[in-house]
Amino acid sequence: MSLAGDLLDRLAEIGADPPGITREAFGRGENAAMALMTETARGLGLDCATDAGANLAMRWRGSDPSLPPILIGSHLDSVVQGGNFDGAAGVVAGLAAIAALKAEGFRPRASIEVLALRCEEAVWFGLGLIGSRSLLGRLPPGALDLPHARGGRSLGQCIAECGGDPARLGAPLRDPRGIGAYLELHIEQAPQLIEAGQPVAICLANPGNLRHPHIRIHGEDAHTGLPHRFRRDAAMAGAELALALERLWRDEEAAGRPMAVTIGRFHTPAERHAMTVVPGEFELSLDLRAYDAAHLASLEAKLQGLVGAVAAARRVEIDLGPRSSAAPGAMDATIQAELAAAATARGLAPPRLNSPGSHDANNFAAAGVPTGMLLIRNEGGSHNPHESMELHDLLAAIDILGLWITQRTG
Repeated sequence: MSLAGDLLDRLAEIGADPPGITREAFGRGENAAMALMTETARGLGLDCATDAGANLAMRWRGSDPSLPPILIGSHLDSVVQGGNFDGAAGVVAGLAAIAALKAEGFRPRASIEVLALRCEEAVWFGLGLIGSRSLLGRLPPGALDLPHARGGRSLGQCIAECGGDPARLGAPLRDPRGIGAYLELHIEQAPQLIEAGQPVAICLANPGNLRHPHIRIHGEDAHTGLPHRFRRDAAMAGAELALALERLWRDEEAAGRPMAVTIGRFHTPAERHAMTVVPGEFELSLDLRAYDAAHLASLEAKLQGLVGAVAAARRVEIDLGPRSSAAPGAMDATIQAELAAAATARGLAPPRLNSPGSHDANNFAAAGVPTGMLLIRNEGGSHNPHESMELHDLLAAIDILGLWITQRTG
């Protein structure tokens, strides 16, 4: 079996959590995956180091230390009972490409680093892309105090326990101006390549996001027979807000402004809800996504308007709670052209597509690093046990990556 296939099988064993995969950030799953990558990288003769954010860098030293390094990265954590390939395929691809180039006798002039970035998934702290935020000095104020979803340890404690130094995370750990390029391989998260019948795509852009993980609506508990005019129904207010956001989404898409609305949590408090009580409390989460910073800002303003209108109409209070955001990530045009040329040389004609997901690549692009992404065909969606990337599609992407590396650093 190929190195890539073997590593993915071993990662599946590490994260096994039927019916899916769980590699908890800063926990057993992510730590064991980091250890596996370290073992593999050292077997390939790479230098391994952990930075102050507890990210893992695996370096193939180039012959010319004056040249800025090329970074290839992604993450190893997963959502709870997700799939095996989201994130992990990108780290595996970087190591597999280096193994193939070494076997061919290639020696890069610039150093190549494969990054395994910590905690990309927002499920663990209500904040995503933590590894790349740490690396590039983009953690928001108060982030180190955020509690882990399992056990409540603070982010700062988790980083320290995994070999990092949270006291150093106020400034970039790497000067973005000293990075030659960042490239990320990732499974597609909408079946665009299934639809196109192609194994890989060149990414045009990733959306930024605005997130409110703990929105709370406060109304008034009441008897189920209470007439409508007296009600302050928090659940109905939640439903009205959700439908208003759906209408906003449709209107924006119809106007040619792509975006997405996701409400992942939507419920009355489990300890209090009952069939014969008008609920006075309701909770939900919200993720808004768009591909342009100005569009995202306009959506945030429209959200405020919708919240005010629903609160007034339903006579409730709506507390949006904590807020986090990630900048949109437009991919570098030069890297897109280089990847297209490499794909053509391999007999492929990959389409150019937007990714529906935010990725660590967003932070590198926002920091001014020339950034590119390859998307890999994946049936079954993402963040669920049904992710279904075929190994031959991953190998096609690795082949393009390897050729791009030789053209960039040879």
